[in-house]
Amino acid sequence: MNTPATTPPVPANVAMASPPVDPLFLATPKISTFNGEQSLTNASGFFFQRGERLFLATSRHVFIDEDSDHRPDRIEITLHLDAKNLTRCTSFSMLLYADGIAAWRQGQDGGGDIDVAVLEVEREALPDEAVLFAFTPEHLIRDFGAVPVDATVFIVGFPLGFQDEVHQLPVLRRAAIASPFGIRFQSQGMFLTDGRAHRGISGAPVVMRDTGPATGALPWRLLGIHSSRLDMGNRDQVLDESLGLNGAWYADILLTLTQDPAPAAPAEPAAIDTPPPKAPV
Repeated sequence: MNTPATTPPVPANVAMASPPVDPLFLATPKISTFNGEQSLTNASGFFFQRGERLFLATSRHVFIDEDSDHRPDRIEITLHLDAKNLTRCTSFSMLLYADGIAAWRQGQDGGGDIDVAVLEVEREALPDEAVLFAFTPEHLIRDFGAVPVDATVFIVGFPLGFQDEVHQLPVLRRAAIASPFGIRFQSQGMFLTDGRAHRGISGAPVVMRDTGPATGALPWRLLGIHSSRLDMGNRDQVLDESLGLNGAWYADILLTLTQDPAPAAPAEPAAIDTPPPKAPV
């Protein structure tokens, strides 16, 4: 872990100066996974703030994927240290386990497991100069009708680990919503997007431009979390092209994953055996 900061870090969504890029680029860090010092994979993610708590959200399979035996024990994300000079960056390491127990929270609903996970960021450990922006519950879509069927969305991340190497910034891929937004595709908590995607973009936010006052500092609506490409298992690899479709989990799962733990119920008072009162003489 990085050395704890001696002064409180700048709160997410509040920068010392206006950055020269859209804040979206500073809300979506690159994730690198490690097993000890061994580098494993690259992925995408984004910051989500709930009250005073800050989380890193991504795909669950970035943290663990039993099918491929992908089992990192820590991750590193890239943080920017200067709102004007975006070449000043540092790596920030976070452990995935504490005393052998997973430190992240993962999603599940009536349809089964959800490929979304969050890891809380120790804000006091952030560098003093860290410049970042974070989505909040106000960025989530509550009225599914507000997303028209012809809406253009963007998937913001690091396909195949590709990025602006000088400024450590992600790329935006344009996509369209390919299934009715608000409907659980195949009874799962996801919708489809139609756009190019590659390995490394897992965990990227799926967003739509917004100009409302609630999202002023980060003027985007958070629709979903990109998971993976979808394809037909019986597709002829020679005759048929890939479908070019992707699955994205609805972002409202973040409200469940980031809520404060329920307080423990007070313990019942212990029963004390007392002799029955004596009958009057």
